[in-house]
Amino acid sequence: MFKLTTDLIRLPLVLALGIILAGCQTINLETEFVVDAAMHDHILDQNRDAFPEINPLLLTDDMKQFVDGYAGSGTDSTKVKKLQALLFEEQFLNIQYQNLGTETAEGVFNSRTGNCLSVIGLYVALARYLDLDAVFQTVSIQPTWDMRGGLLVLSQHINATGRILGRVRYVVDFTPEVALQQMTSKRITDRQARALYFNNLGVEALITKDMEEALDYFKNALWLDPDLSIAWNNIGTTYNRMELAELAELAEYSYKMSFSIDRSNAIAISNLAKFYDARGDRARGDEYRRAIERFNNRNPYYHYSQGNIAFVSNNYSQALRSFRRALRLENSEPDFHMALARTYARLGNNNSALDFAKSAEELLGNTEIYQPSNQKVRFIDGDTILRIGSPGLSVSRPDRPRSNDE
Repeated sequence: MFKLTTDLIRLPLVLALGIILAGCQTINLETEFVVDAAMHDHILDQNRDAFPEINPLLLTDDMKQFVDGYAGSGTDSTKVKKLQALLFEEQFLNIQYQNLGTETAEGVFNSRTGNCLSVIGLYVALARYLDLDAVFQTVSIQPTWDMRGGLLVLSQHINATGRILGRVRYVVDFTPEVALQQMTSKRITDRQARALYFNNLGVEALITKDMEEALDYFKNALWLDPDLSIAWNNIGTTYNRMELAELAELAEYSYKMSFSIDRSNAIAISNLAKFYDARGDRARGDEYRRAIERFNNRNPYYHYSQGNIAFVSNNYSQALRSFRRALRLENSEPDFHMALARTYARLGNNNSALDFAKSAEELLGNTEIYQPSNQKVRFIDGDTILRIGSPGLSVSRPDRPRSNDE
């Protein structure tokens, strides 16, 4: 996974839910941002990779011999299946998911654990060693949040894909079991994947309050991929958390740069709202929050999340309203149909519950939508829509406490 962050003291619910992606929708907000060459060069002040000694995809001789002994022969489809067994079955590596530190391929191989980005890095490296087509792929998902070191950390998803026999595509997805969800995917280059790796290291340094190391990692991520919106957001949070007056302008610039690259990046706007609040500019902070609320209202996954909150609070009437709004915005999402089925069942409307359970089942039978299973590898005939997990990190600044008379 790759990560985004937001500082946390008191984070309004609307902020957390505002990060959920909604297709091609953008946040309707003008920040009056203009690229400043001097400030840009001050932040991106390196002219080479600062960590050439770190190769996340490096394979040792022992790793190669291990793979050769079991998966080194056969057709491409056989190699894909053997590689899955080698990595995930009990009699071999039996790699387990853990959402802590980001590791190299060698680190995952030795520890038998890793997060999505780390494990997928190992898979890609081994697949290529076996002469398989294998590339990294980011997936737009309903993200997960985690509280770490005073930061609210958003994890997003990455997996691997490749082609065999011309038309057949396989996808390797390593995550804990998660709710089924329709989503989109985007293949990325090795350089972009390397940028995500250093972005993750930066977030992990930020969590431990090692600001200088965090800056070094984020700068390297941006040198590798200057259009990495989450890294711009994260370096902004780093400057912000250093709490030096001379760095405030750099924090604001970084947040705005993040949003200028990705106009759906609600986390950057949330951070800017809190940034202006902390400096007494409540009018601008409120303007940015209203923009996120408008964005949320067009976002089916926002309404779905609101429905889940109402459902667990036994407020089934409100849950029904929220799930219906989600379905109106995105009718092909099986989760929404299942949510309505569960809600109608709780309300005693068994006919409607059955209708929505059937429509969810029909969608689940669609070969273009993944279903959770114990299989890490899926084979697809032609291009399809992908499924969920957790690959990267990003950060945001917390709301400051407000006095009672504010």
